Amino acid sequence: MRGGTMTGVAVLAMALAAGGPASAQVWRSDQGDGTYRNPLLFADYPDPDIIRVGSDYYFVTTTFANAPGLTLLHSKDLVNWRLFSHVVRRLDDRPDYRLDDGKDAYRRGLFAASLRYHDGTFYVAVTPVGQNTRIYRTRDPRGPWVMNELDREAFDPGLFIEPDGTAYIATAIGSDGTIRLLKLDPGLRRVVDDRKVHYNAGAEGSKIIQRGQYYYLFNAIPRRLGLTVSRARSLYGPWETRPQIDDRSGGHQGALVDTADGKWVGFVMLDAGSIGRTTNLSPVFWQDDWPVWGTPDAPGRVPERAAKPIAGFPFAEPATSDDFSSAKLGQQWQWNHNPDDTRWSLTQRPGFLRLRPTRADGLWRARNTLTQKAQGPRSRAEVKLDIGGIAVGDRCGFGTFGQYSATLAVSRDDRGAAQLVMDVIESTETGPVVKDRAPPIAFAGSTLWIGLDLDFTTDRGRLSYSRDGKRWVAAGGAFPLAFAWRTGTFQGQQMALSCYNAKPGNGYLDIDRFTLRAAR
Repeated sequence: MRGGTMTGVAVLAMALAAGGPASAQVWRSDQGDGTYRNPLLFADYPDPDIIRVGSDYYFVTTTFANAPGLTLLHSKDLVNWRLFSHVVRRLDDRPDYRLDDGKDAYRRGLFAASLRYHDGTFYVAVTPVGQNTRIYRTRDPRGPWVMNELDREAFDPGLFIEPDGTAYIATAIGSDGTIRLLKLDPGLRRVVDDRKVHYNAGAEGSKIIQRGQYYYLFNAIPRRLGLTVSRARSLYGPWETRPQIDDRSGGHQGALVDTADGKWVGFVMLDAGSIGRTTNLSPVFWQDDWPVWGTPDAPGRVPERAAKPIAGFPFAEPATSDDFSSAKLGQQWQWNHNPDDTRWSLTQRPGFLRLRPTRADGLWRARNTLTQKAQGPRSRAEVKLDIGGIAVGDRCGFGTFGQYSATLAVSRDDRGAAQLVMDVIESTETGPVVKDRAPPIAFAGSTLWIGLDLDFTTDRGRLSYSRDGKRWVAAGGAFPLAFAWRTGTFQGQQMALSCYNAKPGNGYLDIDRFTLRAAR
């Protein structure tokens, strides 16, 4: 599930050229004429695994240190997706997941998961970094999910369950490529056999499906951003391997899912630049019992646009905008680590999200940073804030979070007067580098709008503010957008609401609403 970066120029150019019907949100894959365009979601939904259960499709995606973890989406047609649930409500109660004792879990946490269904139960296999593999299960994918832990660590576990209920996990890590097969007991609670079954240099991200008399094992090859498929008549081999596609032709980590009428469809992750890693969908056909991505007229590549695999379902999309009128946070939101639940509320002032400052000396050490995936190719987010409760020492605001974290925040000077401050933090291998972008700006009044413009065609963002939500003033100039896996969060750029104070604080920030739309 690891990988390098690419510019994303090709996917962005395709997206801008494709056009499409107007949307209240930013991106529509479904074109409304029986076709779709890639990517399915123009946002960071990495390490996809998709299954069919009857006429329903479920999609699990990696979330690293964010909480809640392991996002699950639902679709009826493989093109239109809605947020459905999270498998892990809260990460383990450990110092690194709480940002305690100088520790953090950025770029770690929950890596690639696999999703399967058998005999009325959904299963998710995942290996938290540095821990043993876990099996989550539920009869209702909305949750709750219960978990048991195996006695060993299987990197990027590929869960597969035979029709008779016998379960296996395929695992490999890209620094090697040895593929091992773990057989589980009938309850999927214990490993009863573990053996090497194949070698595929650089392989990881294992996924197994079965079609006819063959098993098919898909693997990502991160060192060249490619995807391979191996086939065998037995899970124990012998396996023969062929290349499939790569990031130049559509993506490098994924597999296939079947439809109720017997077709097969490919899903695959693409490194798409600063937006992160997007998921593409592709028709698949078969030659001599080998899958071929694309169409017979254009084989070996994921099409920019294709016929929907299942017709007749309306447009749907993940939630984004929020007026915070619910007593529960929307599923589009995730905390940067496990939250401190004493420092936020949706009920202290109904219709507002209240963030109380957590104790931290900077954004990267602050708990309760509330994030949402940025949307491409170009988008604008606006938040309406009540800043009347902010106290001296508080630093509360809105901006980006990731490789570059640009924040326009409210603080108060020693006299208690409100001021706006803007900085950009670059995540580096030696730690965060903070650059102030503008001198403090005096601000009178208690209502503040902050606007965030993100352009993933140029990898630039901008922040602005307003007193009335109509007339806007730029703040701090353009800043970079980027993605990396050794620094940042190992995710595409996120949008983030934050509030912290170097000392214990009694202030608070009230967020009235968050609105996301396509940039004009």
